[in-house]
Amino acid sequence: MIPNQPTNQSANADAQYNKMVNTPVWKLVTVLAIPTVISMLITAIYNTADTFFVSQLSTQASAAVGIVFPIMSIIQACGFTLGMGSGSLISIKLGQKKNDEATVISSTAFFTALAIGLLITIFGNIFSGGLLSLVGASESVLPYAKDYARFIFWGAPFMCASFVLNNVLRSEGKAFFSMIALTTGGIINIILDPFFIFKDLALFGGVINLKGFGLGISGAAIATLISQFISFNILFSFYLRRKSVCRMNIKFFSKDIRVLGRIVSTGFPSLARQGLASFATILLNTAAAVYGDSTVAAMTIATRIIMFVASMIIGIGQGFSPVSGYNYGAKRYDRVKKAWLFMVLSGFAVMAVFSTIVFIFAPQIIKAFRNDEAVIAVGTVALRWQIAFIPLHPLIIGTNMLMQSTRHVKQATFLSMNRQGFYFIPAILILPRLLGLFGVEISQAIADLLSTFTAIPYLVWFFRKLRHLESYIKLT
Repeated sequence: MIPNQPTNQSANADAQYNKMVNTPVWKLVTVLAIPTVISMLITAIYNTADTFFVSQLSTQASAAVGIVFPIMSIIQACGFTLGMGSGSLISIKLGQKKNDEATVISSTAFFTALAIGLLITIFGNIFSGGLLSLVGASESVLPYAKDYARFIFWGAPFMCASFVLNNVLRSEGKAFFSMIALTTGGIINIILDPFFIFKDLALFGGVINLKGFGLGISGAAIATLISQFISFNILFSFYLRRKSVCRMNIKFFSKDIRVLGRIVSTGFPSLARQGLASFATILLNTAAAVYGDSTVAAMTIATRIIMFVASMIIGIGQGFSPVSGYNYGAKRYDRVKKAWLFMVLSGFAVMAVFSTIVFIFAPQIIKAFRNDEAVIAVGTVALRWQIAFIPLHPLIIGTNMLMQSTRHVKQATFLSMNRQGFYFIPAILILPRLLGLFGVEISQAIADLLSTFTAIPYLVWFFRKLRHLESYIKLT
């Protein structure tokens, strides 16, 4: 069913189109990236906050968060697949002024995400124990992991659907709206974490003493569940109040399986990336577990810190994606090139600054999470190796997003599978056998370096293609 676009939404769509194809590229990417970066940072902060507060309980509790992380990655993979797939298609459709088709895509992706999230809730809670053992939980960590995971499973429908709502707004160039929802949920999560986890709270050096619920690691998961529910409702309210070009209504859900197929195929690079990230984390936990719970905890903390820093370039990239898709659909290929170059250069500058700071203060950062000598020793080495290569992420992530936003699905899928798949998985399987614990610590850095070398030929090929398209347009 193709909906009829209301007059006010049609005018809004025209204004948005003019903004996306005529505003100077550097300004447009910056305007879209700033709220997206803020959203990603807040999301990373509240994910890191879970690890920080839980790490105050015990080394086993800290390790449990790392054990549950690949399961969260699977949930995110489902949401990202439908969200990035629909978002990329929608930005191209809006660039072509096919707004009604964009609404069909958004509604189909949204209700599919809700259904998949519900299935994850059901099966996750039924098979929780077996899943956690499968992903590397030791007998000492398993009770903590089960307490944390059960509430994460209940949040799956909201998490999956929020990724769709969020990416559709970004694809329309309305990153500010998505920022409001994500930052609100994230701030609430950070505030609730200590109250739900601890029984006694001493604030401002003991000046203020408060009572918490004392739920331990379960409290961290409950705080996350509440924040996800709040973010979902804020995001959905923008559609109910018609602040978006696309609409979310079950009557616009397409019965044509090819629509869902296009969404999934376009979003498949995200599925590959997140799915492999989940599998890679399982292998990392398994390799680290050989050296004890303290090593699992150290690698968990180092990974969360890297995710926090990397969230900034992901945010810049997500500000770039709708600009790329819109202008590719509008055949403004010169703007696609300018947008990519601006994203990579600005991202490199940001990553270089944070990389230097984290490298210097790595021991102190790890110690702030868990004051355990074994955790600090392992975490410092792992963090320094990974952060040293993070300035390469703008090229890795930017090239992937360039391919995905312009619907070069095969190329985007291959590139998305490199970092956590083709390179990291062999590295984590081989290097620990050759180098012991040091092999565990450096595996991700090696994968990042190899992924960079792989992205370069694809960039050369893509920009040559754009030159041919520009020449064809001039001839016609």
